[in-house]
Amino acid sequence: MLKHRDVYDADHELFRDAVRGFVKAEIAPHFDRWEEAGIVDRSYWDAGGKAGLLCPQIPESYGGAGGSFKHNCIVVEEIAYAGYAGPMTDYSVHSDVCAGYLLHAATEEQKRRWLPRMVSGQTVCAIAMTEPGTGSDLQAIRTRAVRDGHIYRISGAKTFISNGQHCDLVIVVARTSDAPGAKGLSLVLVETDRPGFRRGRNLHKLGHLSSDTSEMFFDGVEVPVSNVMGAEGTGFATLMTELPQERLIIAYQSMASAQRAFDITVDYVRNRKAFGQPIADFQNTRYKLADLKADLLVGWAFADQCLEKHVLGQLDALHASTAKLWCTEMHGRVVDTCVQLHGGYGFMREYEICRLFADARVQRIYGGTSEIMRELISRSL
Repeated sequence: MLKHRDVYDADHELFRDAVRGFVKAEIAPHFDRWEEAGIVDRSYWDAGGKAGLLCPQIPESYGGAGGSFKHNCIVVEEIAYAGYAGPMTDYSVHSDVCAGYLLHAATEEQKRRWLPRMVSGQTVCAIAMTEPGTGSDLQAIRTRAVRDGHIYRISGAKTFISNGQHCDLVIVVARTSDAPGAKGLSLVLVETDRPGFRRGRNLHKLGHLSSDTSEMFFDGVEVPVSNVMGAEGTGFATLMTELPQERLIIAYQSMASAQRAFDITVDYVRNRKAFGQPIADFQNTRYKLADLKADLLVGWAFADQCLEKHVLGQLDALHASTAKLWCTEMHGRVVDTCVQLHGGYGFMREYEICRLFADARVQRIYGGTSEIMRELISRSL
């Protein structure tokens, strides 16, 4: 990562050192096995809780460390820079996405029940937005939560749900009324041990192999009315409030992963020879790397600027969408160029750049596709 970034202070860097130690001790020895299995061990969540890496922004009153979202970004940066996209995604969805909804939209009772368990790793959380026929069109959601006295009965299907196999709690985006479009959507907490909840298969993906991604089915799952987050019908408004944070953290995922690809490629071209000289000595190589370094410098500067806005409560949809669009698209360009500079070896799975290339592709899709980001940005024209 870049040094001397003004967004972080000395205490943040101490925390970074602790995260690096965790990565070496708790991820590196198991990563290849997790990738092959398509899922991390449940003990990974216990270890993250003990190390203070889960939900570091949660206030002490709810069992957290009382940090800021800068601590969340450090966790993501270090796991992503180490090249471990799957384990990074698992923690990020739990800490950077789901915890934000609970912290800002849940009732006091819901916060006191769930946030300490999420901090410790006792409860793994997922958020279920996407459905087989909706993609990024949240207003087309069909999952229904029908009220019957003091309960809701939830029926529907979700797909592409990160943490789908491990999760104990799911934030479900469901339609609670017949109001059209966004007006009828609510967020409902569903414990995965309730009758009628069923996990589908662990989906086989191009990248992020060790991150469990699943289908989910809700067959008349009954939950108390008290499981609704916020007022009924306010789900879409809450989503729009929380999505900028999700998009910011995806930008950070891409920045750290792109930096990793760049750094290992610089080392490779300095040592790999062609026509009697290191590949790095060719003008074409130097100029391509210069372009990539410029992209990385600009990306880090803008991401850090957005992070400063976010911790002050000033990050808007325009800047978050711009960060997500630019950083993830840049990430794609970087890894593609780095594979090219590796030549044929870049296409071999035994070389890290090949995995980084595969892991990068989803960044332009989840959390809102690049096309959706462009649509959001265009509204400010």
